[in-house]
Amino acid sequence: MASENSIGTPEQLRDPEYTPPLAQAIPLGIQHVMAMFASNITPAFIIAGVAGLALPDKIFLVQMAMVFAGVATLIQTIGFGPVGARLPIVQGTSFAFIPVMIPIAKTAGMGAVFGAAVIGGIFHFFLGTIIGKLRRFLPPIVTGLVVLTIGLSLIPIGIQYAAGGVPLMGKPEFGAGSHWLLAMVVIVVTLGVKFIFKGFLSTAAVLVGLIAGYLVAIPMGMANFSRIDGAGWFTLPDFMHFGFEINAAAVIGMCLMAVISAIETVGDISGITKGGAGREATDKEISGGTMADGLGTAIAGLFGGFPNTSFSQNVGLVSMTGVMSRHVVTFGAIFLIIAGLIPKVGAVIAAMPIAVLGGGVIVMFGMVVSAGLRMLGDVKMNRRNMIIIAVSLSFGLGLKAVPDAVQHLPQTLSMLMTTGLLPAAFLAIILNIFLPEETD
Repeated sequence: MASENSIGTPEQLRDPEYTPPLAQAIPLGIQHVMAMFASNITPAFIIAGVAGLALPDKIFLVQMAMVFAGVATLIQTIGFGPVGARLPIVQGTSFAFIPVMIPIAKTAGMGAVFGAAVIGGIFHFFLGTIIGKLRRFLPPIVTGLVVLTIGLSLIPIGIQYAAGGVPLMGKPEFGAGSHWLLAMVVIVVTLGVKFIFKGFLSTAAVLVGLIAGYLVAIPMGMANFSRIDGAGWFTLPDFMHFGFEINAAAVIGMCLMAVISAIETVGDISGITKGGAGREATDKEISGGTMADGLGTAIAGLFGGFPNTSFSQNVGLVSMTGVMSRHVVTFGAIFLIIAGLIPKVGAVIAAMPIAVLGGGVIVMFGMVVSAGLRMLGDVKMNRRNMIIIAVSLSFGLGLKAVPDAVQHLPQTLSMLMTTGLLPAAFLAIILNIFLPEETD
C-alpha cells in the first residue's frame, strides 16, 4: 500500500492509466507546463520578429502556441481510435522547424508558413500509419542514439537559458552572476527536495525548484511583470488569421522536417517508456504518437499555431519523477489551453526570468541524456555497435557544432545536415542495416 505522503505504489506510478489524487496530479501537470513553457513560446517571438509583425500579432502567436500545444497534448494523452500514444507526452512548438520557417516568413510571408505547416502536418500524420512497419529499422541502438543525441543537443540551450537566455548572447549581461545565482537556486532546491523528501514533494522537485527561483528573482528585480497589466482577460483562436498560401519550396521543407520530427517522436516515446516504465514502446504507441504529432501540427496551422512535436525535456521529467500517468499530463494540457485563452495567466508565467527556467531544464535535459544511455545499456557493446555509436554521434554533433563545414551544400540540405538529430539518426539506421553482425 502507498503511504500517506506517497502518490501511489511503484506499480501504479509505472502505469499510464493510473490517476494520482487531484491535489497531486494537478501540480504535477503544471510542473510539465513549467518545464516546457519558455521553449514553447520562444519560436513565436523569433518568427514574429523575422516577419516584422506588429505587437498584437506577436501576442496572438504566443497565445496560439500555448492553446495548440495543449490541444496537441490532449490528442496524445487521451487519443481517439488509432491516434495518440496515450502516454505522458507533452507536445509543444518545435524548435526544429525554425530554420525552415525563417526563410519562408522572410520571402513568402506568414500565409505560406501556415499553409506549409498544415500540409506538412498531414504528411506527418500519414508517416504515422506506416512507421510501425519501419520499426524493425529502429532497434534500441538507433532509438537510444536518437534520445542521447536529443539530450546532448539540448544541453547547450539549458546553459544559454541559465546564463540569461539566447537574446542576451554576445551582450555584457550574458553570463552575469545574477543569472547563474537564480539557476543554481533552482538546481540546488530541486536536488535537495528530490533526495531529502519523499512522496509527492520528491516527485514535484522541479516545480518546487522553479517556484523557489521565481521567488528569489522578485526581490532582485529580475521578474518582468510589465506584460501582465497589458495582457487581456480572454482571447479566442482565429481561423486562418494570417491567411493560407501553398508555396512548393515551403511545403517540401516542412515535409522534410516532418521526417525529422517523426524520428524524434519515436525516440521520445521510447525514452518515456524506458525511463518511466522500464520497457520498450509498442508499435501501437509509436504509430499513434506519430499520427498525433502530425494531426496536432495540421490543426495548429489552421489557427495560427506553429508545428508541434513531442518535447524532450518532459521525457527527462518523466524519467526523473517516475510518474507515467498520462492523466497528469492531461491536466497540464488543460492548464496550457487556459493560459492561452486567458492571456494574463500566461503573462504571469512569462514573467519568470529565463535563468530560472534554465536551472530547471539543465537538470531535465541531462535526464534525457541519461534516458538515452539507459536505452543503450541494453545494447551489447561489441565493436560493431560501438562503431555505429561513434560514427553517428561524431557526424551528428560535429556538424551541429561546426555548421560552416557544409556551407557549400544547397541551403535546405545544409540546414538538415546541421540539425544534429537527422544525420545521427540516418547514419545509425544505415550502419545498423549494412554492417554485419558480430558472432561471439
